[in-house]
Amino acid sequence: MTWSNEDWWPNLLRLDILDDNVYGGSPYDEDFEYAEEFRTLDLDAVKADIEDVMTTSKEWWPADYGHYGPLFIRMAWHSAGTYRTLDGRAGAAGGLQRLPPESSWPDNINLDKARRLLQPVKQKYGRKLSWGDLIVLAGNVALESMGFETYGFAGGRVDEFKSNEAVEWGPETEWETTSPERYKEGEAGNLKDPLANTVMGLIYVNPEGPNGEPDVEGSAKNIREEFDRMAMNDEETVALIAGGHTFGKVHGADSPEEHQGPEPEAAPIEEQGLGWKHDFDDIGGMITSGIEGPWTDAPIQWDMGYIDNLLGHDWTSVKGPGGAWQWHPVEADEIEHAPGAQDSSKTEQPMMLTTDVALKHDDDYREILKRFQENPDEFQKAFAKAWYKLIHRDMGPPERFLGPEVPEETMIWQDPVPDADYDLIGDAEAAELKEDVLDSGLSTQQLAKTAWAAASTYRDSDKRGGANGARIRLEPQRSWEVNEPAELETVLETLEDVQAAFNESRSDDVRVSLADLIVLGGNAAIEQAAAEAGYDVEVPFEPGRTDATQEQTDVESFEVLEPKVDAVRNYLGEGDYDDLYDSPEERMVDKAELLNLSVPELTALVGGMRALGATYDGSDRGVLTDRPGALTNDFFVNLLDMDFEWVPVDEDGYVFEIRDRETGDVVWEATRLDLIFGSNSRLRAVADVYGAADGEEKLVEDFVAAWSTVMQLDRFDLE
Repeated sequence: MTWSNEDWWPNLLRLDILDDNVYGGSPYDEDFEYAEEFRTLDLDAVKADIEDVMTTSKEWWPADYGHYGPLFIRMAWHSAGTYRTLDGRAGAAGGLQRLPPESSWPDNINLDKARRLLQPVKQKYGRKLSWGDLIVLAGNVALESMGFETYGFAGGRVDEFKSNEAVEWGPETEWETTSPERYKEGEAGNLKDPLANTVMGLIYVNPEGPNGEPDVEGSAKNIREEFDRMAMNDEETVALIAGGHTFGKVHGADSPEEHQGPEPEAAPIEEQGLGWKHDFDDIGGMITSGIEGPWTDAPIQWDMGYIDNLLGHDWTSVKGPGGAWQWHPVEADEIEHAPGAQDSSKTEQPMMLTTDVALKHDDDYREILKRFQENPDEFQKAFAKAWYKLIHRDMGPPERFLGPEVPEETMIWQDPVPDADYDLIGDAEAAELKEDVLDSGLSTQQLAKTAWAAASTYRDSDKRGGANGARIRLEPQRSWEVNEPAELETVLETLEDVQAAFNESRSDDVRVSLADLIVLGGNAAIEQAAAEAGYDVEVPFEPGRTDATQEQTDVESFEVLEPKVDAVRNYLGEGDYDDLYDSPEERMVDKAELLNLSVPELTALVGGMRALGATYDGSDRGVLTDRPGALTNDFFVNLLDMDFEWVPVDEDGYVFEIRDRETGDVVWEATRLDLIFGSNSRLRAVADVYGAADGEEKLVEDFVAAWSTVMQLDRFDLE
């Protein structure tokens, strides 16, 4: 074994996750545009090819009931279902299911076969059809092939070629385990951020029940927490589980431990990436979960069979042939049996999972099930919309959606913004507005912080947030502590006055939105700060942002975007880090990864904003300069100066005094978010460049470039 730096020094701050923002590992050229390639597809022809694969059973992996539809639904579900709201990571985008760890998760057993079945389709269409899109589209085609009317499909998922190592899956070191460290204060049902799944290596919850026991009450509690963390309410949760379990079966012909080979990433080279090898003849069937049986008597047909079975029969927990807990009907002779998955002359008795029976025993879930049973059309529509949300939740705004099957409706979870019904400002108007903003009485610090607060909510993981929509003036963002609500109100009122005066003065149709003005004001502040340091710069600006309404903003959904730490504004939050990130600097790197920043970009942004004095609550912490407001390299010069020493002043080691070594006088205060740029070797290596005698101009250039990038991250209308 070759040890890595992380193995030698486990507490080393992991900055390598930012490297993927620079080096993506894609084999395609830099000018490759997947959207342009996808638009050349004949989607009907692609779907016909998938349908052909789906209904042609292969001897090397025979289809249940002669139809791979249920397998493809599971593949799509498990690809999209990893999405979690708290950091927007995972999901179907990137086709990450074909890469570790997802490719070898216990919950993804035999989905490697589903992707191999689709290999001819991928080979035929090549770069025009990503694996991310193909996996999801195959799930849609499967539903349609078995009689279900889907709500739509959108392409646009660009493939990744390297695992996203920024995703934290949990503290456990063994698969299919749940440790107390997964929960806040060790309490089950209170997952640490940003987790959603309750078991290491499973997509959602343990189908046998919490800790592998048939506890329906605990299972319902886990389901509600898990599905809430993937942005699903109770109705959507029931619709998804009931709709998905209308199809197919689970496989547990025998014990997995005794008959399964190693997972794909551990399989021998001659298996060529296939895993979990076992001999069907020896065990008389397949093994996936270790649970055995279908849910209904018609496993490849859309109907009400799942809900009717669940509500219409009493169920008792038993150990199945695979040694796992499952549920059988108390009166077995009163339930319709399904044909055998591989031999239609035989029959199979329907079963239920603990997670299924949990829906029946939870009062709220049961009421929804009954309503669906009485109103099948309502169930169909609910599942169609919930499925559409499941497979598209990580794609961001509808501007990114591609293809002829994109619905006309824009859903609230897509964070809609209105179209501009006016002419956009040009260069002359932008210059006029920058002067108006700088003459408004607002400081460069206020303007820079407000623009940063608006734009830096963006997450590249699920393309949410950003300055577009000017949601910083709406709940919940205007009340976030990090945004200093009282000062923010003053800034917004002043900017609204500037906006109103400009718009009312126009005799033409040119108007400026508050969203554009917030960014323009930040740009003006940066240009003025650069001028104070002796540099003439112009920050790039593209108009076109519009202002969302409160009705277009899902308050609860936006709460998860609230920063607990903001290194650029030197905001430490409450210091309560009862999650998977142990320190403010780890949160800093996590946020930088979500903003798609490199190590130099992160360093330049922090150093530049410190020079401006644009810190939370106007604090002097980290403002290591005697001339705040000028875009200098003083932060790096003084941080690296060995004439100073650094002394912690609190028990947690979050705040420090910077003292003159000779006199002992306190010159400045700083936080961990400052000192890490001198402490960490990689960050210090970059800080050396910016702090050098000839480094200031480089800092100004890099800061302006990084600032402009963040301001434009959500401008999908420009792509």
